[in-house]
Amino acid sequence: MDKSAYINKIASYLPNSPINNEEMEDYIGLIGGKPSRVRSIVLRQNGIKTRYYGLDKEHKITHSNAQLAKEAVEGLFMNKAIPTDVTLLACGTSTPDQLLPSHASMVHGELGNFPMEIFSSAGVCLTSLQALKICYSNILAGLHEKAVCVASELTSPALVSKFYDPEYEVTHNSPDKDPYMAFEKDFMRFMLSDGAGAVLVQDHPEGDHPLKIEWIEMTSYANELPTCMFMASELQPDGCLKSWKEYTPEEIKERGVLVGKQDIRQLKKHIIRYWVNHIETVLSKHNVKAEEIDYVIPHVSSMFFYEKLNDEIAARGITLTKEKWFTNLISVGNIGSAAIYVALDELIRTKEIKQGQKILLLVPESGRFSYGTVLLTAQ
Repeated sequence: MDKSAYINKIASYLPNSPINNEEMEDYIGLIGGKPSRVRSIVLRQNGIKTRYYGLDKEHKITHSNAQLAKEAVEGLFMNKAIPTDVTLLACGTSTPDQLLPSHASMVHGELGNFPMEIFSSAGVCLTSLQALKICYSNILAGLHEKAVCVASELTSPALVSKFYDPEYEVTHNSPDKDPYMAFEKDFMRFMLSDGAGAVLVQDHPEGDHPLKIEWIEMTSYANELPTCMFMASELQPDGCLKSWKEYTPEEIKERGVLVGKQDIRQLKKHIIRYWVNHIETVLSKHNVKAEEIDYVIPHVSSMFFYEKLNDEIAARGITLTKEKWFTNLISVGNIGSAAIYVALDELIRTKEIKQGQKILLLVPESGRFSYGTVLLTAQ
């Protein structure tokens, strides 16, 4: 008999208390002691009203990334006790606490439960679905019966002004340079936040709201599109990335090499068109009509792109427009890879999902333009 995989439980963890727009720089600081001149522009476009930081106002970290993941995983189980029949842990993040060991190793260490198989997926937002596909594929192959997928982000500590101040000081003392942060760096500080989401995947439906995973599809367009979002590197005029390994310690500090950056021009040019191309391709591949979908959760970084995505879908005559959409971006912020599970958790908790209804998860990744789609059916 053919095997199937089901998401039987979903859990979220958002650290500390929600932070409104006016409080943001109390936590991440002022570059050069001055309020950002792009903050109001970015916040107006992204539409985010509150978010969560694993950080306090003294810039001290309150939770590691691995600890955020641990909290979400333990939230899947009664009394936070992980059953011994969970034999696979797959973790996704774009902001691990360290380069080595792997993020999954550190999450497993925080859980401290028992020996098990672990996987880490590396990248940006799509690491969430990469980790889910590891669980899904292993269950379909009969290698595991019960697995946990968790996606988590701890971005805020890397947004703290101390990492931007050295570059500001260098440019401030150079009369031929603009002392303000480049937009590609500064705007990121008002886009990203922290949190974790986890799902329990099993080979049979169980619990109050089981969701059958019909399929998971992912496509990379890195073969034809340039790098757009990057960290610990600098984009060169020829489009190549220059790694932090090629800089001196002084250059790393003074050029802000380690901070995250995004090429907004490339983002606006490519992100929506290729996203809708991907959606059309995977729906056609699985012979799914858009009319059959009841709910859509699009992971968008900004309400600006929320509207742009809706416009492109409508222009192509696809009946997946925002009347079917669910997002909690405005209230929880852009949590990167964790966002899709945090949104799915809230959808299941707040909507009356009926048996047979279909939920489409849409996740883009602007690192070098990759996209993922998951179709779920409520049991």
